[in-house]
Amino acid sequence: MRRSAVLTTVAGCLLLGGCTAVDLPLAGVGVGADGAPYALIRPCGDDGYQGPHLDGRPRGGGAGPVTTGWDVRKEDLHGDADFPLFTPPGSWRARHRGERRLLPRHRYELGFGHYVTGDSYNGKVEFTGERIGRLRPGQVWADGRVMSRAGFEKLAADSC
Repeated sequence: MRRSAVLTTVAGCLLLGGCTAVDLPLAGVGVGADGAPYALIRPCGDDGYQGPHLDGRPRGGGAGPVTTGWDVRKEDLHGDADFPLFTPPGSWRARHRGERRLLPRHRYELGFGHYVTGDSYNGKVEFTGERIGRLRPGQVWADGRVMSRAGFEKLAADSC
C-alpha cells in the first residue's frame, strides 16, 4: 500500500512538472544597415504574449541585478515586432533601466512569454554586446549562432 502511494505521488509530480514553459528561438537580435542593433520578436501564429524584456547584467556577476535594459508589464500583445534594441514600441510603455546602449562585459537576454495551460513557451535569445558588435548588416544572432534574416524567420516558423 505504501509503495503504491509513493508511486502515485511521484507520477503526479511528474505530470504537474511537465507543464512548464519551453524556451524556443523566437527572439533574435539583428543589425541594421546603419550598424544599429534591433530586436526581433516572433510569437507563434496569432498567439498573444506578455512580458517582453531586455535584461543586461555584468558578466561574472551571476544572477546579480539588471543594470541596463527595459521591461514591459503590458499583457495580451500580438504580432511580430521589430524595433531598435533599446527603443521598444511606445504603446508598450516600457520601463527603462540604466544606459540605453550595449555595454562592454555585459550579458543580455531579450525575451517574452506566452503562457496558457498546456501550450506555454518563452521566446528568448542570450548574447553579449561584443557578439552583436561583430554582426554584419542583415545578420541575426539567435539560438546561439549567427544566421541570415531569412534563416531566423525560418527557424522561428519551424519552432512553432
